[in-house]
Amino acid sequence: LKTLDELEVENKQLLEENSELRAANSLLRELEAENSRLRLSLDFRERSSFKLLPARIVSRDASTWWNTVRINRGFEDGVEADQPVLTDSGLVGKTTTVSKNEAIVVLVTDESCRVGARIEGTREQGIVTGFRVQENEAEGLLQMNFLSKNAPIEPGQPVVTAGVVHGSFPPGIPVGKVTEFKRRALDGQAIVEPAVDLAAAEDVFVLIEKK
Repeated sequence: LKTLDELEVENKQLLEENSELRAANSLLRELEAENSRLRLSLDFRERSSFKLLPARIVSRDASTWWNTVRINRGFEDGVEADQPVLTDSGLVGKTTTVSKNEAIVVLVTDESCRVGARIEGTREQGIVTGFRVQENEAEGLLQMNFLSKNAPIEPGQPVVTAGVVHGSFPPGIPVGKVTEFKRRALDGQAIVEPAVDLAAAEDVFVLIEKK
């Protein structure tokens, strides 16, 4: 029979091995997730009718989490102001200030980012913006205004860019989905959940031009 000291040593070794295996397993899951994400991004890039420049989010403005991010592409890469930024899931925002190797992207959840959009399954079009930070800071939701107050809009309906003439965004980019529709005195307002999880987004594309 093993002594108590021998059992304690063996138990400690087993715990260390178990901890090491859990860490390795976690790393493998992370690598698998990244591989899957990159495959989806590559497939999206190949299917798109636009020239898409891959970029990576390198920082976020901590004081305005839902407002702006910085990407590692600039005018040396062909990036200009007012170019759409998106992922394979949908719209992220648009470029604003552009330097040599970096650019600031104002997110779709910022109230200054105005997107002409339509609700699929209806003829309704409106303007999507973010809420004022103090009103809806935590949720990062969108509001879509100037809709008909009696429009047949239901939760779950997709919202996509309308492709307004001379606008920054081409038609058909997913913006989000309706979570609530409010009838007001003069118009209707839809509350929209963004298509992209902006807090978790890392890899994006800048829409440069038509192929």
